[in-house]
Amino acid sequence: MISGFISVTLGSVLGAVARYFVSGFVARRVGETFPYGTLLINVSGAFVIGIFGDLALDSTSLFAEPDPWLFAVTGFLGAYTTVSSFSLQTLALARDGEGTRAALYVALSVGLSLAAASLGFVLVDAVK
Repeated sequence: MISGFISVTLGSVLGAVARYFVSGFVARRVGETFPYGTLLINVSGAFVIGIFGDLALDSTSLFAEPDPWLFAVTGFLGAYTTVSSFSLQTLALARDGEGTRAALYVALSVGLSLAAASLGFVLVDAVK
């Protein structure tokens, strides 16, 4: 139990820091009139969880073990991706009269994240 707690804690710290830097980098490059940073974070996180999810299906994989999974998926990706920011940004777009952009953001976030997670599985299967 203690090793799981430590794994989640360390992963969470690193994931939150990564989210902070990636989101800031994107905001400085393309602006903040559309939540591109959160979109990139959630889609890239979905891609990585697809990779780890497929790897975890192999009982000999590192990610089939509890602590690496807790570190990478529960900790890092749990803190890196953010449905709360997604929800707030969608609501802000809608409240600002940007209903079409809010709907586009939801469609892109869900569609691209599902596609990215699927791509992660496909990628791992292709290199096995």
